[in-house]
Amino acid sequence: MPDGTASPIEPGRRRGGPRLATTAVLALVVVLLAIAIWAWALLRATLPPLDGAVAVAGIADEVSIERDGLGIPTIRGGSRVDVAHGLGFAHAQDRFFQMDLLRRQAAGELSELFGEQALPIDRRHRVHRFRSRAGAVLAAMDAADRDVLEAYVGGVNDGLATLDGRPWEYLLLQTRPAPWRPEDTVLAVQAMYFLLNDEKGAGESTRGMIRDLLGREAFEFLAPLGDSWDAPIVGEAYGPLPVPGPESLDLRTEADSGEAPPRAAALLDRASAAAVGSNNWAVAGEHTAHGGALLANDMHLPLQLPHVWYRVSLAFPDAGGERRVTGVSLPGTPSVVVGSNGDIAWGFTNTYGDWVDLVVLEPDPEDPDGSYLTADGPRPFSRHREVLRARGGAEEVHEVLETVWGPVTDVDHRGRRRALRWIAHDPPAVSFGVLRLETARNVDEAVAIANRAGAPPQNLVVADADGRIAWTVLGPIPRRFGHDGRVPSSWAAGDRGWDGYLGPDEYPRVVDPASGRIWTANSRVVSGEMMAAIGLGTYAQGGRASQIRDRLLALDKASEADMLAIQLDDEALFLARWQELMLTVVNDEVAGTDRKGAELRRLVEDWGGRAATSSAGYRMVRAFRLFLAEQVFEAITARCKEVDESFDFFHLPMYEGPLWQLVTERPPHLLSPRFDNWDEQLLDVVDEALEHFTRDGAELSERTWGERNTLRMQHPLSRVIPQLSRWLDMPAVPLPGDSHMPRFQSAADGASQRMAVSPGREAEGYFHMPGGQSGHPLSPHYRDSHGAWQRGEATPFLPGPAVHTLTLRPAG
Repeated sequence: MPDGTASPIEPGRRRGGPRLATTAVLALVVVLLAIAIWAWALLRATLPPLDGAVAVAGIADEVSIERDGLGIPTIRGGSRVDVAHGLGFAHAQDRFFQMDLLRRQAAGELSELFGEQALPIDRRHRVHRFRSRAGAVLAAMDAADRDVLEAYVGGVNDGLATLDGRPWEYLLLQTRPAPWRPEDTVLAVQAMYFLLNDEKGAGESTRGMIRDLLGREAFEFLAPLGDSWDAPIVGEAYGPLPVPGPESLDLRTEADSGEAPPRAAALLDRASAAAVGSNNWAVAGEHTAHGGALLANDMHLPLQLPHVWYRVSLAFPDAGGERRVTGVSLPGTPSVVVGSNGDIAWGFTNTYGDWVDLVVLEPDPEDPDGSYLTADGPRPFSRHREVLRARGGAEEVHEVLETVWGPVTDVDHRGRRRALRWIAHDPPAVSFGVLRLETARNVDEAVAIANRAGAPPQNLVVADADGRIAWTVLGPIPRRFGHDGRVPSSWAAGDRGWDGYLGPDEYPRVVDPASGRIWTANSRVVSGEMMAAIGLGTYAQGGRASQIRDRLLALDKASEADMLAIQLDDEALFLARWQELMLTVVNDEVAGTDRKGAELRRLVEDWGGRAATSSAGYRMVRAFRLFLAEQVFEAITARCKEVDESFDFFHLPMYEGPLWQLVTERPPHLLSPRFDNWDEQLLDVVDEALEHFTRDGAELSERTWGERNTLRMQHPLSRVIPQLSRWLDMPAVPLPGDSHMPRFQSAADGASQRMAVSPGREAEGYFHMPGGQSGHPLSPHYRDSHGAWQRGEATPFLPGPAVHTLTLRPAG
């Protein structure tokens, strides 16, 4: 009241306020709980039906989808065509969103789903016009393969239709999935070309700059064909090349800036980025415990959720009996990618051969912006209008210039336009000939099939039930003339280029080698004419391959357990000499002058010789080598960086040989002008490593390999909406392994599966993979395969007893 008398309602407000607030909070809790229950029910409704019967069109007889305790289906039908329908059905039930991302990635259509943040990827990929090119692939397809493909497409759309509502990802994104079409399966394969090929020609471009700016002698030394770590199954390792003399390259004449150049924060990741690759090998029957040939494979890929592979076992009539094919499939495609069919077992690693060429374009003097020179005279650019439709944004129109060799993709360090000649642009790049591996009866049939199949070129290793083994390349191999493809060049005169592709009889092959073993690990596999046919792409350094070779040759009677032991081998043989060198730098005198130096020496001495999660010494040795590589090659290639700031020497993974020669021979003319001698530079690298690992006040002993090598396996949507991470992602876990040993592992990449199997003895084989079968986080099979993979445990190769059975019946 104005006179200060208390209002008669004030006491009531004081008494009722808390009660009203409590009521409001309870009401809010009830509303939120109701929303959560509704959302939970909505999401659960999108789980696929796993039991019962569904009537579908497009199948001749019943198809059964029996899922075991891990959700792995055995799909059984009256024909391979009907089984393809069942596989498409299962893929759509469990992984449709993953399939959608594959086709959108290849076609440059991710921004239609995710908005403007995906435009950079779409801009880069749309220049290849893969959706348009898919039509040519379909037109060239074999009729039998087309029947399988169309059945698969029908199965995908039937599987999608059985979901009670759209898949959960589309609920979250507030959009609806588009039906699957035959060209989308072609796009799913083309998406793998981006992952497995150097689609920018970065390695070739880097070599070209080195040759042009540093000279031929430096080029041969810095971009070698191989080194002493090579472990080809045919031929020998390469010896060291001469170090360029001061008349060719002399860094001591360069001005010293007086300061160390700024270091990129991601140096240790960038400089050591291991190419996506794999291990596979085979042991002939005469060298195994049970007398059957053994095939082992672990394919190294980016690890995310849903997982790239989908385990499956297919059963269908073949040659009067039932053919059972077990392995992994790629959602979006109708075949088993790697696996065993009872007669053969096969596996892949990426070849890293030379599958792209950068063609320097010579402009037409009469029309330099509109035409270019060819052997047949000037030709105008073909111009294609590509429209990017980002969700929630304005349309972007891009004009793609095409030449007879491929699209114009960039300009070089001299400002010249370049076109990309890439096998992925041609119809032979995609076919479904790999389907025929499912019914191949021996290594000879498998090799012949592989040499006719279209896919990103892979090292195929195969073993058969008769104990035989073989290697060849699966995928198209261009027939070059007039050049070896190592550096960009002009093709205007017609004296160099591609003359189609190799015929099956021209492919490199190794069948039944005298050693009884075959191994590949993304490094050079063969020599001489066979290597010339494959070309020099961006091979991995050979440390991993040589370690596998030596482990295999040491086994007299190998078993499946021996195969897993090699796959999990994390011994750091490759870094052993770097550990010894580091100890000579951090000697007693250096260690005695500084507490950090003494601690560093102790850790390096006790490093354990393995990429173990608990080892800080391993991490120090690894960083020492990489920091030194950065310093050494940064100085040598400084002219390249000055001309093009995007130049990155580490696009060339084969730098170990040159680096070790420089460190051991210590030529003064190739020492950075920042230093008076090589000992001074080596000490500076140690100081740089110490500063890097202690900058936040941490103790060196806390900087373990596990701290850095922690796998973060994420779902694409949690990258966009981090709040979903706890629900969608796998727990972050430190893991052993690294890039130069059989157990390949990084924070983002690793073994996408591990298996070993002897054809005809599949019940004795093992298989595991990260993540799980389902792409739905409410499914028990979203993550139930992950533990065995993480621990490196062998689990059965074949699916277990059926827990769920879904029957597809012909409609009508």
